[in-house]
Order: sequence, then structure tokens, then C-alpha cells
Amino acid sequence: MENSNQLSTRFKEVLLDGTWIANTNFRDQLTSINWKQASRQIGTLNTIGALTNHINYYIKGILNVFEGGTLDIRDKFSFDFPPVRSQKEWEQILIEIFSNAEKFASHIEQMSDEKLESNFVKKEYGNYQRNIEGMIEHCYYHLGQISLLKKMILELEKSN
Repeated sequence: MENSNQLSTRFKEVLLDGTWIANTNFRDQLTSINWKQASRQIGTLNTIGALTNHINYYIKGILNVFEGGTLDIRDKFSFDFPPVRSQKEWEQILIEIFSNAEKFASHIEQMSDEKLESNFVKKEYGNYQRNIEGMIEHCYYHLGQISLLKKMILELEKSN
């Protein structure tokens, strides 16, 4: 269970409450902006709202497997979300991603070493541990993008 606790802690650090790697996390970055900032387009870059929905899409998809379901997510659909259109909608997105992240972390904590070493859905997808570590890395990748976009947006707002 030591491995599962470490993985769960790392997952929670990037999404919910950590500062060790990036000195921030999704919750810190996302709860301090409003829906207009989350939906602000900068050039051809993804919006913060799109990146948030993208990460939640993968969390939900893997969480479904953790809960005994099938792996239904596909990369080609991972950015298929309408833009955020209101503060209420943005707040619901945040509630959902953080709730899913808490469930995801809880499932990780319950995994035995044998489970972590077992195949994730199909042998070619690797084991559970590899997929969880990949999810953590994926989150850090997009956390960096969100942090930069947020800085850009706040600078643009100051200059206007």
C-alpha cells in the first residue's frame, strides 16, 4: 500500500493541494479566476476552460475503469467541449473536476501493489501504476499551460 499512498499523494498534489513540484496546483490556479478569464482566447491556444475540461475528461474516463466500467475515452474527443458561458457553469466545472480528483485519489489509495502491477484494461496499455503516473504527468503538463495562460490574461487585463 506504500506505492498506492505515494501515487495518491502525488495525484492530490497536482490537482488539489500540493506545491512541491510546481509551487501551485489546479485548485489554486482555477479557483482564483472567473468564467470570463477561463474562457478568454489567446491566439490559437486552448482556453483555461478547455484545458480544465480536457483534464477532467481523462480523470472521469480512468475513474470509470477504477469503478469497474469500461475505458470509453478517446483522444480525438478530449477537447470536444463548448466554451464556458457563465460563472455558474464555471463553478460547476470546478466542483466536478475536484470531486472527480478526490474520488480518483481515493481509488488509488485502496490499490494493492498487485493491482498497481496488473494490466490496465489491455496489456498494451501497460499497468495501473504506469497509467496513474501518466495521468499525473499529463496534469502537470497542462497545469504549466494554465499557469502561463493565467499570467498572460492577468497582464492583458492590467494593460486594458
